[in-house]
Amino acid sequence: MTAAPHRPPGAPTADGTEIEGRLDEAVRAVRAPDAVFALSQDGRRTVRCGGTAPPPPVPRDRLRYELGSASKPYTGLLLAELVRSGVVCGADPAVVHLGPGRPHPRRSAITLTHLITHTSGLPPLPRDFYRQGLPHWSTNPYAGYPAERVVRAFLRSRPAHRPGTRWRYSNFGASVLGHALAAATATPWEELLTERILEPLGLAATALAPAGRPDTDATGHRADGTTPVPPLLIGGFQAAGAVRATPHDLLSFLEAHLRPDGTPLDGALRTVQRPVLRRGLGHRHVHTLTWFRHPTDHGPMYFHAGATSGQQAFLGFRPDTATALAAVSTRRHTGRDAFVATAYGLLASLPPLDRE
Repeated sequence: MTAAPHRPPGAPTADGTEIEGRLDEAVRAVRAPDAVFALSQDGRRTVRCGGTAPPPPVPRDRLRYELGSASKPYTGLLLAELVRSGVVCGADPAVVHLGPGRPHPRRSAITLTHLITHTSGLPPLPRDFYRQGLPHWSTNPYAGYPAERVVRAFLRSRPAHRPGTRWRYSNFGASVLGHALAAATATPWEELLTERILEPLGLAATALAPAGRPDTDATGHRADGTTPVPPLLIGGFQAAGAVRATPHDLLSFLEAHLRPDGTPLDGALRTVQRPVLRRGLGHRHVHTLTWFRHPTDHGPMYFHAGATSGQQAFLGFRPDTATALAAVSTRRHTGRDAFVATAYGLLASLPPLDRE
């Protein structure tokens, strides 16, 4: 049995009508062809959809949306589960599973935990990525860079800093982790994540590749909000950004973090909520194995955002109010984009649901 969420004396609450109104405002604020804001409070779900484009062939909340970097919480949870079950150790050097490559002391010191916490010293992407990726940046920059090339780039890399000493966001590092876990278990990445994470949590509407059907995959758009872009092909960067899911499956994933008791992954779900890294002025920026963690008035908020060439996603949850939010949109991110700020602000400000 899980304890009820802490509600400070006199804390305001919200009713269902207020929640629907705020979600509708959020949908309008992002001004995307398709937008879905899906909220769970104490297990009660509220989903609001809209957009500037005509409705798709099926309801927007039944489509799968690309998560981009918001896929990393799935990868981190997989690492936590494999550590819990004794398959790997977070302190394992990645080269143990992938091969030593050219000798380099910094690379040899990179552990599996360094890779998922962005403290490996690796750059955001391999150095030779940009030559082939930039010409396709607005459509599919990753498609031409396969798994074996990611591993090869890692085995000849020279990390800029000693692992564990500096934080630098790295899709490269997260992708290397995926290949290391696949090698350690002798299991292809898609099969490994499906068997260890998706199936145990009942995430049947989550996938790791596009289905290629308009009644299954949401269609992304460029920043103009009208020009469609093709589905994301992630190449060898699966662990950094391959997940796509319906808003309801995203809520199921987040609800498992709020109520880990009784799930097959209860130990791993608790592990990924523990702080492992603090950085920035006053150590305000806290990271767990998979989530960014910021303070609110009454407790921590966990979140991660992601973007692809034509879609965006935000995942977050607050144990103090038993609240989870999954938001998706089908317009490319821009510098003035309101999507992440809208989703973050909504989750941070929502009070507990009024049950009386």
